[in-house]
Amino acid sequence: MAKSKSKTHDGPIIIKKYANRRLYNTQTSNYITLDFLAEMTRNEEDFVVVDAKTGEDITHNVLTQIIVDEESSGKQMLPVNFLRQLISMYGNSMQSLMPSYLEASMENFRRNQKQFQQAVEGALNKNPLGQMAVKNQKQFQEAVENALKASPLAGVFEKALSLGHNDEDDTDNEPQEELSEKDIEILELKQQLADIQSKIDKLDD
Repeated sequence: MAKSKSKTHDGPIIIKKYANRRLYNTQTSNYITLDFLAEMTRNEEDFVVVDAKTGEDITHNVLTQIIVDEESSGKQMLPVNFLRQLISMYGNSMQSLMPSYLEASMENFRRNQKQFQQAVEGALNKNPLGQMAVKNQKQFQEAVENALKASPLAGVFEKALSLGHNDEDDTDNEPQEELSEKDIEILELKQQLADIQSKIDKLDD
């Protein structure tokens, strides 16, 4: 399916909806699905949906239908209590204020979300290993292992990783020897790897 090119288009993309419920993208001259229209929305592409026969703007109806379909498909995001409160506002004296209030609240949420993501990604990007983790945590773990094996200090890194798997019972209550400089370095490397993994876990959450 052809992709929209809203970045090079003046004004919103016009989507025509026909009586048979088919959606026609006038910019790319092809029919699209409601799922594709949802993807355009997620990509922040500006579009207007009009009735092909009357020319009436039905963008609101179509976007509402997308939300209904998403909620019905098991990807529920709107809590029941929120829906009850929202429905109760219809016909209320405050109804006229709700659209601007909800829009401002969502804009504020999106702004904070982007700032948080940028802060987390900025922290990860300061570390070469963290850069590999942004797209895929599993690939990140594999990349770390490969990098450690190829490193001249591979033995040191392997020992650092293995320290996390040793049971306290394995010591047989033997007196602990004073840590050497090399052991201290290993522990520090282990802590750095743990910190990186912790940042990735938080990013996925």
